[in-house]
Amino acid sequence: MEIQYFFELFGTLFFGISGALAADEKSGNDWFGVTFIAFLTSIGGGTVRDILLSVEIMWIKDVNLIYAVAIGVILAAIFYKPLLKLRKTFMLFDTLGIALFTIVGLEKALNLGIHPVIAPVMGMFTAVFGSIIRDMMLNEVPIIFKKEIYAFACLCGAIIYMILWKLDIDRSVNFFISGGAIVAIRLAAVKYNLALPKFKSH
Repeated sequence: MEIQYFFELFGTLFFGISGALAADEKSGNDWFGVTFIAFLTSIGGGTVRDILLSVEIMWIKDVNLIYAVAIGVILAAIFYKPLLKLRKTFMLFDTLGIALFTIVGLEKALNLGIHPVIAPVMGMFTAVFGSIIRDMMLNEVPIIFKKEIYAFACLCGAIIYMILWKLDIDRSVNFFISGGAIVAIRLAAVKYNLALPKFKSH
């Protein structure tokens, strides 16, 4: 199995944890509701990506992604308090999820022959749409509309990937550098309260 596949599984797992914790905080301890939100958080971005790319939706043909979500929910239940603390401190699981999904989505687009300018956008969509769907389902303002640097971190990492790809850097090395850049940008933004300049209409 390729490293990309394992990263997609881990990204799904991390988003499963993130979705479960967010759902439990908002709606209480109903297992079905928590699992449903975790599922949407984990597969939402990949589903949007695959629809836009007109390919078979990943989780429909690969049951391991469903298992990854289930494991994420179970881990969230077993280690609830320490995981919740980590989530609140650095939005850790969202951060790891977006880093992995950005590069996975970008590479999938490139492998399908998508233009190099569009591929990073596909990576960003893969990373952020699950969180957008989660926030909307929980009646929250989607995170990309808040001042936090979130989708922009994904786009920066995707651009770094494309630069290194053009320089013919080893794929695995590129994956770690680009994904690490997303994590670093996101964590720095949270720690130092960084935000993009506001749009001015006058």
